[in-house]
Amino acid sequence: MGIEALNAMQLATLEANEKSKDMILLSPTGSGKTLAYLLPVLMSLDPQIKNVQALILAPSRELAQQIEQVWRSMGTGFKVNTCFGGRPSNGEKRDLAIPPALLIGTPGRLQDHIERGNFELTDIKTLVLDEFDKSLEMGFTEQMEAIISHIPSIKIRILTSATDAVSIPAFTGIQNPVKLDFTEKDNVLKGLKIFSVKGNNNDKMDLLYQLLCYLGNDSTLIFCNQRETVEKVSAYLRTRNVANEFFHGKLEQPDRERALSKFRNGSCTAFISTDLASRGLDIPEIKNIIHFDAPVRADEFIHRNGRTSRMEAEGSAYVLLTEKEELPSFITSLPSPLLLPALSSMPPKPDWATLYIGKGKKDKLSKMDIVGFMFKKGQLAKDELGMVEVKEYYSFVAIKVNKVKEVLRLVEKEKIKNMKMRIELAE
Repeated sequence: MGIEALNAMQLATLEANEKSKDMILLSPTGSGKTLAYLLPVLMSLDPQIKNVQALILAPSRELAQQIEQVWRSMGTGFKVNTCFGGRPSNGEKRDLAIPPALLIGTPGRLQDHIERGNFELTDIKTLVLDEFDKSLEMGFTEQMEAIISHIPSIKIRILTSATDAVSIPAFTGIQNPVKLDFTEKDNVLKGLKIFSVKGNNNDKMDLLYQLLCYLGNDSTLIFCNQRETVEKVSAYLRTRNVANEFFHGKLEQPDRERALSKFRNGSCTAFISTDLASRGLDIPEIKNIIHFDAPVRADEFIHRNGRTSRMEAEGSAYVLLTEKEELPSFITSLPSPLLLPALSSMPPKPDWATLYIGKGKKDKLSKMDIVGFMFKKGQLAKDELGMVEVKEYYSFVAIKVNKVKEVLRLVEKEKIKNMKMRIELAE
């Protein structure tokens, strides 16, 4: 994995694992938490057992997929599968016919597979409840309780959370756990500067546009409290020709993956979301956080701001306020007022665009297959090809904007690995 040494948290989980006790791991996003608990999971697996041995519950589809990616990058030799809503369950059922050693999934979909008897439960000895506080917040309590009640012989329980404020329900079965607290309460906002931006009326839309013009083309994550607001903000920014994507829990899975890919690869610099994006998403190098709506609770403010200034980087957070709106009382350290210039040039258009390819992992298509195809058939130079992401049934490829028309013309009738597939601009 290119890791020279484990960090303090990862070493602490290994030490706690030697004591064979239940574990509660408190840790912010982006701190190496996934690898920290996957190491004890790996050490609990027996290659002679052919059933599911470890189960990880995650509150979102994206987090489940990211855990799977980390596991695969570890090169353990143990099979892994993910199960989550937003896609047909029949394909997952077929995958489970040859049971993985590690199964990762969202509570609702895993409960459905368990109740349908799609995999054997008797050999599951390790249970991980990842981002447990978020799972409770999203209303998965009943599903988690039902899942755990079906598993007869759990020996190791690991619960992760970004906050210590959550009481641990009895149904988890956690007793006398080792608590590892790596929340870094005093340092979590170390590289962060927070500003307040006050408008002169009750309309924040123009204020947001002014701020984005001021920020230029730095990657910016915009938080709203409601899904409807997310979509309204996105639609407004499109009328102002600001390239953006939006994200919330009601989007279909392909739309969620497309939006995330376009933000990750630089095809858009503004990403509007509910608090679903405050944790559990792999979005590196976010420069700015904008609170279009101020959050309701203090911990939400911390989680949102934690998307920037990670790993000792610097970042900025901006709280938008209407003329008569005041800061929430839980923001005790007053942000610096920012007075926007009356005129700023429009945010620059992104240098990258995203192509959609209608084949993915299930079609035995790999990242290197696509890279080779784009170089050879699309006649791209190395610096004209960006991030390539291969999903289960489709893929996304970033290329320079000025090459889109030419590449689409060149590859129109070409095949990858002798497969004809749809290749088009990802709108």
